[in-house]
Amino acid sequence: MSDLYEIKEQIERFVLVGVAVSDNDDTAQSLDELEELADTAGAITVGKIIQNRERIHPGTYIGKGKIEEVRAMVFEMDATGVVCDDELSPAQLKNLEDSLQTKVLDRTVLILDIFAKRASTKEGKIQVELAQLKYRATRLIGLRNSLSRLGGGIGTRGPGEKKLEIDRRLIKERITQLKQELEGIKKNRETARSLRSKSKIPVIAIVGYTNAGKSTLLNHLTQAGVLEEDKLFATLDPTTRNLNLESGQQILMTDTVGFIRKLPHHLIDSFRSTLEEAKYADIILHVVDSSNPDAYKQMHIVYETLTKLGIEDKVIITAFNKQDKLEAEQIMKDFKADYTVKISAKTGKDVDKLLDLIEKVLKERKVLVERVFSYQEAGKIQAIRKYGQLLEEEYRQEGIFVKAYVPKDIYQGM
Repeated sequence: MSDLYEIKEQIERFVLVGVAVSDNDDTAQSLDELEELADTAGAITVGKIIQNRERIHPGTYIGKGKIEEVRAMVFEMDATGVVCDDELSPAQLKNLEDSLQTKVLDRTVLILDIFAKRASTKEGKIQVELAQLKYRATRLIGLRNSLSRLGGGIGTRGPGEKKLEIDRRLIKERITQLKQELEGIKKNRETARSLRSKSKIPVIAIVGYTNAGKSTLLNHLTQAGVLEEDKLFATLDPTTRNLNLESGQQILMTDTVGFIRKLPHHLIDSFRSTLEEAKYADIILHVVDSSNPDAYKQMHIVYETLTKLGIEDKVIITAFNKQDKLEAEQIMKDFKADYTVKISAKTGKDVDKLLDLIEKVLKERKVLVERVFSYQEAGKIQAIRKYGQLLEEEYRQEGIFVKAYVPKDIYQGM
């Protein structure tokens, strides 16, 4: 019996708290998502409280009366802590912990905690530690209180935990060191990107809200072997894979980290070089979970994040995924997309239509060439074979007749 009790104690129990500052706020949905985040981090949600206020309380996040209500719920539900749905300032964190006498976390810590669990590559681990340290640098006092009360747990794991009890000077030095390491990795990434650019192989960046099915789609198309899990941020490190289209055209598909409401700015800063893969892509493939009742809000957040990263003026194909989960036919629109298609990455239904769309977009970026090349110009035909789509090739007395679609920059060099 004692063994069972010990296992139960390891699972943290949270009361979730949010503030709605207007009537059309999506705080209830945001708290539902926070519950999913808590579940992904390995905790149980035992209660939710929303306060309607004109603005978030600058000192304690919620008002005095609500603090009493939260404290009562923590006691009644035997909760081990409270998670607030927004990023708390150092003062809010300290004041809330003093008032509630329990561990207090915010949405940012929960997301950072999940990222710490998910990071597997050197770059991913550095990016997460950097984001953790930037966040924790100004919050050491509040976090010390949490740890002395509950001995760690969610919000303290990952590469940053061993740095928690060092002073700000050492944290600053560590941040500088990590930035230098990241800069080196960024240069390697830029070199790889430059080589890809020279190869003229089109790049398609898969973006979308977390858990929209990006990894499932990448696996279906390229047998990438990326982890698929019905949890938020199931995969963190980006994956790039080759794919040969039916026409013989080779493309590269690269996955990016999933977006989410209130994605911490520390993460956007730390993961900028990874997220910017989409900036250099030829096509943005936006995957949407069409079975989610909040799909339009999620689409808006994806576009908002792309704008923050300066990713604009790209051809966008939106794939309304998870059609297999819908009970009835659904009309969905994305006015920011150039093309839309309904698919099920899980069952493979209509994924061929998505590939046809990609072919169509790539063809529109090419020029149709019909001409005879002299035998001395055979090297140009090699370039057409490599970078274009050869439709006809005929050896004649005067030279080689070619009918093909070629990229515009290759065409200009002819």
